[in-house]
Amino acid sequence: METYYNPEDLGKFEEIGKNAPELAKKFFDYYAAVFAEGALTEREKALIALGVAHAVQCPYCIDAYTKACLEKGSNLTEMTEAVHVANAIRGGASLVHGVQMRNIAQKISL
Repeated sequence: METYYNPEDLGKFEEIGKNAPELAKKFFDYYAAVFAEGALTEREKALIALGVAHAVQCPYCIDAYTKACLEKGSNLTEMTEAVHVANAIRGGASLVHGVQMRNIAQKISL
């Protein structure tokens, strides 16, 4: 089955800078700085990234951060919990917008 998603394309990510090398360098420098050890460990940052990857539904990011989490010592239980946290936030964000819907419906109903 053909899809837009090709796992092999993840390995080509750095090619994104071929036509804009200055911008790509800035992005990749920033990216490396963000994921470097800081107040959070690299392992913690990878778990956050895994949750965000699921929230934004990026299959390339899911692949990359599943691997990163495992390489940095996370286990499947921790990774699954991170995905559930992302799901709770994403679901809650959808539900809270229901307040806006209710406000508009109440104005129209008046």
